[in-house]
Parts: sequence; C-alpha cells; structure tokens
Amino acid sequence: MASPSPDTTASTVACKMLAWYDRHARELPWRVGPGDLARGIRPDPYRVWLSEIMLQQTTVAAVKDYFAKFTAKWPDVASLAAAHEDDILKAWAGLGYYSRARNLKKCADAVVADHGGTFPTSSAGLLDLPGIGDYTSAAIAAIAFNEPAAVVDGNVERVITRLHAIDTPLPEAKKEIRAITRSLTDPARPGDFAQSMMDLGATLCTPKRPACMHCPLREDCRALSAGDPERFPVRPAKKTKPLRRGAAFVLTNRDGAFLLEKRGDSGLLAGMTQVPTTAWTARQDGTTDTSEAPVANADWMHCGTVGHVFTHFELRLSVYSAEREMRAGENQWWSDPASLGGEALPTVMKKVLALAIESESED
Repeated sequence: MASPSPDTTASTVACKMLAWYDRHARELPWRVGPGDLARGIRPDPYRVWLSEIMLQQTTVAAVKDYFAKFTAKWPDVASLAAAHEDDILKAWAGLGYYSRARNLKKCADAVVADHGGTFPTSSAGLLDLPGIGDYTSAAIAAIAFNEPAAVVDGNVERVITRLHAIDTPLPEAKKEIRAITRSLTDPARPGDFAQSMMDLGATLCTPKRPACMHCPLREDCRALSAGDPERFPVRPAKKTKPLRRGAAFVLTNRDGAFLLEKRGDSGLLAGMTQVPTTAWTARQDGTTDTSEAPVANADWMHCGTVGHVFTHFELRLSVYSAEREMRAGENQWWSDPASLGGEALPTVMKKVLALAIESESED
C-alpha cells in the first residue's frame, strides 16, 4: 500500500507549528513569548523594530549584546531620535552593514517627527519608513500589531522550499515562497506563526544536517519524503567575489595615541572611523605601498596584510605603522588606546589596528 502524500494544507501546518512553538519558543530579549501573550502582554514595536534591523544578515548570538546596549542607552524611539548619529555608529561598530545604523537614526527621526513617536500599525505604513523593506515591515506588523502578513526571511525560505520541495532556484522562487507563506499564516496568531517558522529554520531545519526527526512538519515535508532535504533551497552557482587591494597606515604619537579619521558621508562604511588608507573602493584598487601615506618621510614598518570579506567583494590591506608627532588634519583626531573601544571602528579597521599593535609588541 502506498504511503499517503505529505499534507501541506494551511490548517495542518499552522496547527502543528503553533503547538510546537508554544512548547519550544526561543527566549530572546526582544521577544514576548506565547505565555506572555496569553496574559495580555503585547510586544513593544520599538524593540521588535530594533531587533529586526539588527538581525538583518546577522546572527542572534551576535545581536544580543548589541540589543542590550542599545536598549539600555536608548530605551525608546524618542531617545534614539534624540541621539547623535556618531554615537549610534559607535554603538553599532562591529555589527556590520553600517547603512542599517544610519537608517536606524533616519527611521527614528521619521517616527518621532511624522508619527508622533508611534510606529505605524500596518505593513504598508511601516514600509514608508527609512530602512524598512518588505520583510521588516511584515515582521513588525505581524509580531507587534497582529497583522496576518507573510513574513519571509532566510529561515522561512528554507522551511517552505523543503516543505513543498520547490525546485525553482532563489531568488526566482521568492514570489512563490511568499505566496505559500501567506496562505499558511494563521490569522489569529500571525506573529507567533512567523516566529515559529523562524525558530524552526534556526534550530531544526538548518542548512546542513537538519534534525528532521524532531521537526513538527516531518510528516508533511515533501523534501524529506523524497529523501534529500539538504538540496533545498536551490541556489544558483556562486559568483567569485572580486578582490580589491589597498594600504592602511597606523600612526602613533609618543603618548601611544592613534591617528584616526572619519570616512565620508556616502559610500561603503560611510561616516565610520578608520586609520588613513589609500583610495581603495569596492570597484577599484588603491596603492599598496607607502607612496600615499599620510606622512611621506616617516619610518614606515610593514606589519603584514589583513583580509576582510564584504558583501560584494573581498579586501586585502597592506598595513604599515610608524610613530610621528604631528597635528591632526581636518576630520582627524588622536585617540588613546583606552578610547579605541568607544570609536566607531568597523571590523576591518579593528583588524588593521590589532595587526599593527601585535607587530609593535613583537619588535
């Protein structure tokens, strides 16, 4: 007798997912759990928004400390709107994708100036705010305002493509995935359903070695029925990222302070802090020697090379260090070692400084 085909109907999937979520929901600092919701405690739209922006292309583990720091310093959208962008960038440093931090400030300003400090309650209204796209607007609307919106992140894409064995590769499959997710979303508990799908993808339906035998949808999953869940989602072949090169110059004075400067207000790492570098960009190399060093006649020591992978390219910087007394130029300043932790240094610049400091200690 043939085995029954998997059941992927909306009511079946939603019931199983919500029952599983009620037992296994992750405890996260920005989340109101199923038990709290049952007692009438509603999610804070500000905390939902802040967490969703932070979680874009970043892991939960990486976000937790940043979220705690931000909410301690800026507990609501009004306090964040009142903050200076430089302070937000400093608090964000190391989390990556810095346009998110700048849009965080713009969005807070818009909520306060245009909406009286209250977030719009619909996905359509949220979508008009700076830095909020289709996914984030749907997530905030579903979780904070109970709108039955289709919430689709990378975890949900993986669950849906396996559940329905979708052969269409990403990103072409996104429209189909969103339509299926919309049809499955429980109208009474859309926020819990969205978070249940995220949790399932993060904890059981993982990219490699999914824990299928513990999955609440194991009897309904077409990919598991076919015996190859790891094949989904189908992705096109990865393109090789271009390699860009440049040089970075770590200059110290007799007090051990480091010469830092602020990057321009547009482009990659806009508004962030760096040591002086050559004119590399995502599209072109910079020089890799000391011909464009901030001090031409200093005794520059080559410390080695650091690498960093951005979204669209890989960067390798030759690092040089020297000691020199000089006056800081425009948009430059001297920062003592104890103050470096409070500077808005992106990860690549932290790598540069770490290599220079390590090289200095070895001499």
